[in-house]
Amino acid sequence: MSTLLPVASAPRLSFTRLRSWRPEISTEALILLASTFFALVSNGLFWRSAMATNPGNMLFAVSLFALLVSVHALLLALLVWRWNAKVLLTVLLVTTAFATHYMNSFNVYLDADMLRNVLATDHKESRELMTPALILPLLGYGLLPMLLLWRTRLRKRSWGRTLLWRVLLLVGVIVIGGTGAMASFQDISALMRNHREVRYLATPVNYLIALKQNLASASPIKQQPKLPLGTDAKATPRAAGSKPRLLVLVVGETVRAQNWGLNGYARQTTPELAQTGAVNFPDMHACGSSTEVSLPCMFSPFGRHDYDEKKIRSHQSLLHVLEHAGIATLWRDNQSGCKGVCEGLAIQRLDDATTPKLCADGRCMDEILIEDLAAQVRARPGDRVIVLHQLGNHGPSYFQRYPARFRQFAPTCDTADLGKCSREQIVNSYDNAVRYTDHFLARTIATLRGIEDYDTAMIYLSDHGESLGEKGLYLHGMPYAIAPEEQTRVPMLMWFSPGFAADRGLDMACLRKRAEQPTDQDNLFPSVLGLMQVKTALYDRSRDVFAGCQNISTAM
Repeated sequence: MSTLLPVASAPRLSFTRLRSWRPEISTEALILLASTFFALVSNGLFWRSAMATNPGNMLFAVSLFALLVSVHALLLALLVWRWNAKVLLTVLLVTTAFATHYMNSFNVYLDADMLRNVLATDHKESRELMTPALILPLLGYGLLPMLLLWRTRLRKRSWGRTLLWRVLLLVGVIVIGGTGAMASFQDISALMRNHREVRYLATPVNYLIALKQNLASASPIKQQPKLPLGTDAKATPRAAGSKPRLLVLVVGETVRAQNWGLNGYARQTTPELAQTGAVNFPDMHACGSSTEVSLPCMFSPFGRHDYDEKKIRSHQSLLHVLEHAGIATLWRDNQSGCKGVCEGLAIQRLDDATTPKLCADGRCMDEILIEDLAAQVRARPGDRVIVLHQLGNHGPSYFQRYPARFRQFAPTCDTADLGKCSREQIVNSYDNAVRYTDHFLARTIATLRGIEDYDTAMIYLSDHGESLGEKGLYLHGMPYAIAPEEQTRVPMLMWFSPGFAADRGLDMACLRKRAEQPTDQDNLFPSVLGLMQVKTALYDRSRDVFAGCQNISTAM
C-alpha cells in the first residue's frame, strides 16, 4: 500500500500548483501578447488572401506579421489600461471569435457597411446564425485565451512609470512596424494599392475602425431625426370620376439576377410570372450589396450616381415626398424594418404574425404581406403607395424561405451551416426560395386584379444579390467597389392593370424596349414620382424609365 501513496498524491500536487498558478506581467506585455495572438490565431482569412499575392515570400510574411502586430498593439495601447484590461480584452476575444468564424465561413469583409448590417440584425436573424459550428471557434479563439487572461495578475505601477512604459511601447511598436514595412516595402505597398480590400480582413482592427465610423455617422448606433425632403411636392389633379391609383412596391430580399428565370436562367424559377405579362428588366443593378446600404439608397434622390451616405441617411425618403404630395403610404414588413425609409410613417410589422399555414416558429412566409391587403388599401381614400418588404431569400437559411410544396430542386441544404452542404444543395435551396418569390409575386398581381375600384400596378425590385460559392464567397455585403456582380445584379419587373396603363398613357411596347437597357436602383425615385404624377424640384426626368413611354397629355 505504501508504494501507492506517491502515485496517488502526485495529481493532487499538480492540481494544487495549477490552481495557484498566477503569473504576473505588465499591461504593456499583455498588450503585446494579445496583439500577437490576434495576428497569429484570428486572421486566417487575412493571411490566405495576403499571401496569395506573394506565395512563398517569407520576407513578405515576416514583414506583414510585424506590421499586423504593430497596428493592433498601437490601437490596444490607446484603449487598454490596467483598470479595464481584463474586461476589454475579454470583450475583444469573444467578439473576435465570432468575427473570425463568420469571416472564415463566408469570406466576409468587415468594413463599416458590413458592421452596420451586423448592428441592424434582429434577434431572428441572429438566432439562425447560432449554429453548432460556432462551438469550436468560441472555445479556441475565445474561452481558452480568456481563462488564461483572468489567471494573470497585472503588475501595479505608479502613474508616472505607467506613462513612461506606455510611451516606450508606442515608440517600440512604431519602430517594429516601420521596420517591417520597409523590409518589404514594394510588396506591401503593392498589396495596399492593388488589394485594398485586404485591410477589411485584419481582425479585430477592422471592426474597431468600422465601429468608430458607425459612431460618427447616421447608423443603428447614432440615429437622428430625418431632414425634410421634397416639401414642395404636389400631386397633379385628377380628372373627375377617375379611379384612385394603387402602386404596390415589392422590395425583394437577396434575389440575384443570375438565378431569375425571366432573365434566361437555365432553370425556370419564375414560371408563374412568365404568364402574367409583366415587364422584366434583365440588366438591373443595385445601389449596394446589403440591405442597410441599398434600401435607403434606392428610396433616395441622391442614389449611387452621386453617392453620399451621410446625405442619404440624414434625409427623408421617397415615401415622405409622396406623403407631402398627399399620397398616403404604408410599409408592410416581413423582415428587419425599413432602415429609416419609413421613419414617422405608417408601418405594419407582420413578421411576428401567427396566421396558421403561413407562420411558424416566429417566422412567416411572404404571403403574409398580401393577407387583407385590399382592406388596408381602402382604409385611406385617394391614391396609395404600399411597400411590401419581403423576407425573400435571406440567407443562410434558404430552406426556411419556402413552404415544403416548393421544394422543387433537390437535394437541398436544410441547415444554416452552409459548410455542411455541397454547393449543389445550397443552390437548390436558394432556387426553391426564388421559385416561392415567383409564386408570391404572381399572387400579389392576382390580388391587385381583384381590387377593381382602383387602377393598380406593381413594381418588384430586389435590394441586392447573393454569392453562392463563386470565388469562395457566400452571402452578401462585400465592399461595393469589389463586390462581385452576383451581389449587385438584381431582378426588377413591373405589372400594370389595363386601367392604370390607360390612365397614364403608357406605351407598353416602348416600356418593354426600355427594359432591355441598363437600369439601376437610382431610377426608382424619379420613376415613381413620374408614374404617380408628383411635381417636385427633386424629379429628374432623365432617370425616369417611363418618361419616354407615355402619351404626352398624361406625362409630367
